[in-house]
Amino acid sequence: MFDKILGSGPARRVALGGMTALGIYVAGAGLTACSQLLIARIVGVETFGVYAYVLAWVTVLAYFSALGFDIALLRFVPAYRASRAWGLLRGVIQYSERRMAAASILVIVIGTVAITISASEMPSELRKTFLAGFALVPIWALLWIRASIVRAFGGVLSAIAPDRVVRDGSLICVVVLLSWGLKWHLDAPMVMMATLASAAAALVLASLSVRRLHPREIDGVVPDYDAPIWRRTILPLMVIAATEAILNRGGVLVLGWIGSTKDAGIYALVFSISFLVALPRAAANTLLAPAIADLFVRKHHHLLQTLITRTALWTLCGAAGSALILSIVADPLLTWFGRGYEAGASAFRVLLVGQVVAACFGSQLSIMTMTGCERGAAILLILSAFVNILVSAVLVNVLGPAGAAISTMVTLIVWNIAMAVFIWHRLRLLPGAVFMLQSMLRGEAIIRTPRGSPTI
Repeated sequence: MFDKILGSGPARRVALGGMTALGIYVAGAGLTACSQLLIARIVGVETFGVYAYVLAWVTVLAYFSALGFDIALLRFVPAYRASRAWGLLRGVIQYSERRMAAASILVIVIGTVAITISASEMPSELRKTFLAGFALVPIWALLWIRASIVRAFGGVLSAIAPDRVVRDGSLICVVVLLSWGLKWHLDAPMVMMATLASAAAALVLASLSVRRLHPREIDGVVPDYDAPIWRRTILPLMVIAATEAILNRGGVLVLGWIGSTKDAGIYALVFSISFLVALPRAAANTLLAPAIADLFVRKHHHLLQTLITRTALWTLCGAAGSALILSIVADPLLTWFGRGYEAGASAFRVLLVGQVVAACFGSQLSIMTMTGCERGAAILLILSAFVNILVSAVLVNVLGPAGAAISTMVTLIVWNIAMAVFIWHRLRLLPGAVFMLQSMLRGEAIIRTPRGSPTI
């Protein structure tokens, strides 16, 4: 029965690998929730709001600094390895890390200058948190790049664990040691420094995994560079990564920008918890992306449709189940995080609805980026992020965090519909929910893999 559900070939690989990855994601999400709980309870809603607001900016800047290589390397490294182009393989790794370092330095310089100029108009705690957060930008960017390299070398768990488990696990240890062990009073700058230390620990582990898993054939090879192709590829991918970060954190950015850091902290917390619903889809993407690229290149259209539909089916089940549980326990759950956070219950439930609807469409962004449609994906994502910021700016003045949640939910749904229309016109592939409905109306089995289908 289990084999029938999983199918064979790429679908089975995605399902089994996704289940394993999901375990790591769930563990990481649990650690993230614990770290958020500790920070929220220890520092209070006001200070947590400052920390969350700065962290949102740092995340966006780190994605810009990564320059899209955290995604592009998943395409270039396996391709160069398969063709035994060892010089290009070593070259693209060096090129990505050096360009990332240059971009990070530029971000730190510009950010520090901007904070210094506006120092008189900015609260001291917010200013110090920003200055500490800028140092986190290159560490996060390099961590994501090296995790992608490890993943491209075949170390899926070794790629997920540093960012998903070690980083937040280390943060918990540091916060507990400083607050409960040394009895320090933690403010937002100190929590940001703890985040910096935990990210550095994750980076060390990811770097060791790169050294352990890299092909020995690249040792001592003179690097080759295909910079024009790399630059053309990374631009839309950089825009996608950074804009997706803006889309996800638009509510926090708007609330913090208007000076409501308390509401920014509340919204940041409920958004982080609501993202648990998206974990099944995120876990499947760890192996779905390369499978999509492989089937697309080999022109196995029907098997690709079956793969993305089957994956959407089990991720939707996971999303709906977790959303139902979280919506039931929303009020007591937020109360556990400390006084004041219960005000985000309405926003929390709205975000859960948005995540479940998004799960119905499946991993459409991965489909677009792995089939050469990254420019279209970037345009749709930019428009969606702009709409989210614009609508949030209007609604938060009236509804607070709930307004930001409504804006995010509406934007998420419209964005997925736009991607579905694009994918159908360009690739003739249907979203998971639509294909499932079509199959049921025709009386066809959704999980059946056609006979004679190729395997990877």
